[in-house]
Amino acid sequence: MIRTVNVEELTENIKEMCIEANHFLSGDMKDAMECAAEKEKSPLGRQILGQLQENLKIAAEDMIPICQDTGMAVVFLEVGQDVHLEGAGLEDAVNEGVRKGYTEGFLRKSVVGDPLLRENTKDNTPAVIHTRIVPGDKVKITVAPKGFGSENMSRIFMLKPAEGTEGVKNAVLTAVKDAGPNACPPMVVGVGIGGTFEKCAALAKEALVRELGSRSEIPHIRDMEEELLQKINRLGIGPGGLGGTTTALAVNINTYPTHIAGLPVAVNICCHVNRHVTRVI
Repeated sequence: MIRTVNVEELTENIKEMCIEANHFLSGDMKDAMECAAEKEKSPLGRQILGQLQENLKIAAEDMIPICQDTGMAVVFLEVGQDVHLEGAGLEDAVNEGVRKGYTEGFLRKSVVGDPLLRENTKDNTPAVIHTRIVPGDKVKITVAPKGFGSENMSRIFMLKPAEGTEGVKNAVLTAVKDAGPNACPPMVVGVGIGGTFEKCAALAKEALVRELGSRSEIPHIRDMEEELLQKINRLGIGPGGLGGTTTALAVNINTYPTHIAGLPVAVNICCHVNRHVTRVI
């Protein structure tokens, strides 16, 4: 049976989610930060993690953004094929939600309309929207504001198939080492393997919003996630880039089939807040 959803409902939810994501750390990230503070071996690292947690507490209590860079809005939509959307266009409705969230929430507007002329759009639109049609009669929305301190540290590697697993691991470690303190560690590392140039980047981006603590269902990918997390945390970059044993809170890897002649790998790094909120309507 077809279920009708007015896009105004999406707009209102996205408005609220933009505000929520920028003021409150998600539960999985909060748990990961607390665990990192307990395990960090460096005194300075523990101090930095304590300061970050204090910042998060103040932000939530006083409704102050958890970071001055309130990001470019990235929105993932999973639209059930039994949903009939009525009202304005879907992308217009999403962008209206972002506009309302950033203006009514008094969040910093960081989007420029032309990448070269650099004139601010003044409402943080347009969002980057990823839409997928799925079975069912629900709409799943994930809003993930992405700051560019970490976004600028992301990489794509077009590896040769012969480079294999070790080549993938080296690519991820290279990206993290090159990022160093610039990605505001402790970071979350999203990795996309396979597909094409653009597909692996989308896989890496989506990997960032996977719940921390969850692991890939593919055994050899799960093993790679664990191995890379250990190796990254042995790099010594540490919280705030000031040294320590907590450089990353998680490594999440998504994969997709690819061409016989290629092995695309994308590394999308996110800072210690890794903002994301998900709702189902």
